[in-house]
Amino acid sequence: MSRVAAAIEAAHAAGRGAFVGYLPIGYPDLQTSIDAAVALAEAGADILELGPPYSDPVMDGVVIQEATHAALEAGFRLADTFTAVRAIAARTDVPILVMTYWNPVLQYGVDRYADDLLAAGGAGLITPDITPEAAAEWISASERTGLDRVFLAAPTSTDERLAMIAEASTGFVYTVSTMGITGERAELDAAARTLVGRLRGHGVAHACVGIGISTPAQIAGVVEYADGAIVGTALVRALRDGGVAGLTAEARALASGTPR
Repeated sequence: MSRVAAAIEAAHAAGRGAFVGYLPIGYPDLQTSIDAAVALAEAGADILELGPPYSDPVMDGVVIQEATHAALEAGFRLADTFTAVRAIAARTDVPILVMTYWNPVLQYGVDRYADDLLAAGGAGLITPDITPEAAAEWISASERTGLDRVFLAAPTSTDERLAMIAEASTGFVYTVSTMGITGERAELDAAARTLVGRLRGHGVAHACVGIGISTPAQIAGVVEYADGAIVGTALVRALRDGGVAGLTAEARALASGTPR
């Protein structure tokens, strides 16, 4: 079993859904982003999702866009991804997934990226803008290295596409709660529940729901039917407004919504 799947199963064994927490690497600076990720793990996150800043973050909402822009302005470089993962992995056993747009991986070299991520202690990639049929090189590299590959499924995905995503994904399937960009929403779309059910029909063992989740109550609602909940914007805002201490408090509050 993959490290990510094992973390989800461990949460289930403890009577909880998994809490997947997202933070950008390099925000507000590299060392603080490392400390923040470790604090997030210590505050209850079962899986860390770390995002290298990208110049055209088409899936991200305003809070995350502003944070990644600040990280780029501060001098973030792609190699800092592996520096951060290595430093975080040395301080926590919580598995680390890198959420990355595909172009930086392609420019770096798919096999080189996989090898460097594995060497740093990373667990795999979440790839929001590449589909399984276009990811043969990454699938091959991940099979060679044992890294997890998390693809996204959307409410608009056809059954044919869901079957392809189910077959290609390891760790979990990132289940998009609603169409649009990341951020916070007062209500999560009922489409997420339907989508998780459709994925189950295609044999998906682990489906975690993301986009728009920002409160313990929303997490509690999600883990009634899904394996875990993914939170990003609320954590980034807490780090922005309250530093690592503020992030820790927010993460603890969010984790209180995971018991089933």
